Amino acid sequence: MAVPAIPNESLPTLAGCGCGGWRNMSVKSSDKQRLLILAIGALGVVYGDIGTSPLYALRECFNPAHGVPPTATNVLGVLSLIFWSLVFIVCIKYLTFVLRADNKGEGGILALLALAFGDHPERRRTRALLVTFGVFGAALLYGDGMITPCVSILGAMEGLEIATPFFKPYVVPLTIVVLIALFAFQWRGTGGVGKVFGPVTLIWFLAIAVLGLRGILMKPVVLQALNPYHGMEFLFTHGYSAFVVLGAVFLVVTGAEALYADLGHFGARPIRTAWYAVVFPALVLNYLGQGGLVLSNPRAVENPFYLLAPGWAVYPMIFLATAASAIASQALISGAFSITMQAIQLGYLPRLEIRHTSSVERGQIYLPWINRMLLICCVLLVLGFQSSSRLSAAYGIAVTLTMLITSVLFFFAARRLWSWNAWLTGLLCAGFISLELVFFAGNAIKIAHGGWFPLLVAGLIFTVMTTWKRGRQLLRERLATATLPVETFLQSLKLEPPVRIKGTAVFMSGNRDGTPLALLHNLKHNQVLHSRVILLTIITADRPHVRRDERVQVEQLPEGCFRVIAQFGFMETPNVAQVFECCRERGLNIELEQCTYFLSRETIIPTPGPGMVLWRERLFALLSRNAQTATSFFGLPENRVVELGMQVRF
Repeated sequence: MAVPAIPNESLPTLAGCGCGGWRNMSVKSSDKQRLLILAIGALGVVYGDIGTSPLYALRECFNPAHGVPPTATNVLGVLSLIFWSLVFIVCIKYLTFVLRADNKGEGGILALLALAFGDHPERRRTRALLVTFGVFGAALLYGDGMITPCVSILGAMEGLEIATPFFKPYVVPLTIVVLIALFAFQWRGTGGVGKVFGPVTLIWFLAIAVLGLRGILMKPVVLQALNPYHGMEFLFTHGYSAFVVLGAVFLVVTGAEALYADLGHFGARPIRTAWYAVVFPALVLNYLGQGGLVLSNPRAVENPFYLLAPGWAVYPMIFLATAASAIASQALISGAFSITMQAIQLGYLPRLEIRHTSSVERGQIYLPWINRMLLICCVLLVLGFQSSSRLSAAYGIAVTLTMLITSVLFFFAARRLWSWNAWLTGLLCAGFISLELVFFAGNAIKIAHGGWFPLLVAGLIFTVMTTWKRGRQLLRERLATATLPVETFLQSLKLEPPVRIKGTAVFMSGNRDGTPLALLHNLKHNQVLHSRVILLTIITADRPHVRRDERVQVEQLPEGCFRVIAQFGFMETPNVAQVFECCRERGLNIELEQCTYFLSRETIIPTPGPGMVLWRERLFALLSRNAQTATSFFGLPENRVVELGMQVRF
């Protein structure tokens, strides 16, 4: 795998983000204008999740169950922990270091995984362990994607209880209505609303900053919380209670993973600019403002965010908070779509229907099955937990584990990419891991109170992903025994020429060296062969995108045969029409609607014996039966496809 250089901080175009329209800016725009527009876009897509944490984070730190009363010393201590958590996790770890590890301009845990290991044989065990970590981290993101819409929108809707107790019975039903509307909108894509994501979120951050200033003016002494002494004093004087509170403090950095995951959408510089210019100051001001309010009136700890607003501003803040929460949820939902597509391309999930919602932005996709699964889980979560306070107990476990995995992968990626000193890199990552382990331990206490949910979701999805990956590997091994080398097949054609008929036949196969089984079966049973035969293999590269000039390799073989090997990145959707366009540029003229396509369709027969345990074989067979057909996935004309079935016993 080619090792990319350290990113040069250049400003990319908006490829693949939910902000269609910004990409088509005038080429004559200055760099400052581009930076401003990209930074505003990053506010909505990147910082929506972390930006809605003030709705519930400080309130949960002083949850009565933690046994920490809102005294002046405790408020200053908790606020100090919040401030320095933002500094160490977001400012130092992600913005200073992790954002530098880009995979051809893309970020995210699977992109980092591709950078973290090499092809050295002596590193196979380390690579296998890292792959396991990376896949589990990807599985954890689904749990995060289910909880974030629920806790954010519930937290916003609970402001209605502050406005008037009349709305209390309607908080949960209204939350479900908003969730249904949010997921129902997904099929239209995010391009239409992408233009307003950033401006709405900018208004949100300005509003919470103003509210924060109001609270700070109530008690300017709250500014002392910026001194790390207060945080250390809180930790050393409260023992186990402080440990529990750390689990709630971590809520302020949930969403930090989006900074790296959305690297390819905006680039490092706009993401950093948005954080330091808008997000970080607004969050710090609001948390300090909530602390000032609690110092003035300890009873306000019940919901310091909404009580910080004057009476006339409560309803507008509820509306704005709901909009910001929906935007934050949209980012997580789109992230679930993106990581599913990556997992499919990398062979960890079966083929699913992927709809492109924009003819311009390739990253705007919609997966109906994933959308339905997320909606059902979100509705059940809201009905089961009933409040953002209870849901916050389930929040944090998945995020802390994902951050831990990122820190581990970053060590190996930094060593490979930039040849950093092992000891210094180890000390740096050990610092991150130590802090995240403390946060994980604080969140682990909440496992029995809801933290089990994201772990259960991640475990189930991890089982599905590893079962599919292992099953496909075993299937390839079984089929390899029946595969004939291409050279042998071509020699047999020369010795015993079959009847040739007019036309072009395309035989698809995952084995670039062997003869497709569909070709052997067709020749055996029909005893005819088309005058021109295309042996097509589509493979997934270990990088997000493949340049057009690298897309296709064409090799002319004897007896009217051609070998075509096409590459797609793990963030691209394979399409045979695109492959044929590239083939025409290389002198091989193939028309999509004038070919006959032959595909193999395997039926899995689970049997006791070597391979996987029987229940995993049955799971693999179930997944295989319900996977999207190759015809639909690769965009083949349905009326020109011939499928040849075969049974494979595991």
